[in-house]
Amino acid sequence: MASGLAPAGAGGLAVDGALALTQVEFVVVDVETTGWSPAEARITEIGAVKLRAGRVTGEFSTLVDPAMPIPPDIEALTGISSQMVSAAPSAAEVLPAWLRFTDGCVLTAHNAPFDLGFLRAACGACGLPWPAFTVLDTVAVARQALVQGEVPDCKLATLAAFFEAPAAPRHRALADARATAAVLDVLITRLALLGIRTLDEVGEWLAVP
Repeated sequence: MASGLAPAGAGGLAVDGALALTQVEFVVVDVETTGWSPAEARITEIGAVKLRAGRVTGEFSTLVDPAMPIPPDIEALTGISSQMVSAAPSAAEVLPAWLRFTDGCVLTAHNAPFDLGFLRAACGACGLPWPAFTVLDTVAVARQALVQGEVPDCKLATLAAFFEAPAAPRHRALADARATAAVLDVLITRLALLGIRTLDEVGEWLAVP
């Protein structure tokens, strides 16, 4: 996903690349986890926002029982405790509904390899096939769309503040997905000003060093 826009799987794009960005339905996703590697940690919360033409058309949010303790440093970061997730549904219960929510959409995340790494691993552990998503990483888009020196970095909190997003990220999945959706909406406007109006054009633009 180095380019920031990636078709996943040999089955082709889930979304027509010739579609105007204003016609594409995006699902912006964020996960909270028990750690930093999907090989050792598990998902504790999934949040997702469905967005088309700048309008939110749906939201998905749930805690997830990771079936393992949440380390104290992670609890301090997210505010999610082992007690909070003890009665939450398992990943096997949650993921089919999440996959239905994302069907036919461009899957989007801020630093997508992290969130999608956990989601893909969780699907694999549950025996669920990973769909042929088209994936857009807002970090990659921001790095190329913003003028050098415009922001000190491309962290989600930095971009959300710079773009005056109505939702501030706070290490909770739905709040961070809402913030990322707001950032995506501004970035799509930036892309239009650059003459980039379709998914195919985004891919070509991101591929240029």
